[in-house]
Amino acid sequence: MTEQNEAGEGRPAGLLASLHIFAATTVAIAQTRLELLANEVEEEKLRVGQLVVFGSIALFCFAIGVVFFAVFLTVLLWESHRLLVLGGFSALFFGVGIVAIQLFRGHASTGSKLFSASLAELGKDRQQLLP
Repeated sequence: MTEQNEAGEGRPAGLLASLHIFAATTVAIAQTRLELLANEVEEEKLRVGQLVVFGSIALFCFAIGVVFFAVFLTVLLWESHRLLVLGGFSALFFGVGIVAIQLFRGHASTGSKLFSASLAELGKDRQQLLP
């Protein structure tokens, strides 16, 4: 048994047609969610790449500036307090390194927001499908 739609095409009626529509809708929803996931992954890759580049440039320039400043002060105070200046800068560098390691650990332990929008949309979909 077939039905005629507005265009005059025949299509099976009843349960088979409902299953076909349900399958098509499910595939469309899955495709949309996968596209959203792919967009989120791409955005996260771009964000991390930018962070790495800008962070590397900033770290390099800052490190060079600090080294030149340490050398400048050491040469300036070479006759009177060279060991004090060298020891002070060594302690400063180690202290900053320890603080940086602690900050890195703190940021590494926090979760990423990757896939949060996709998970929220899937949660909404599940709630709509529940009776």
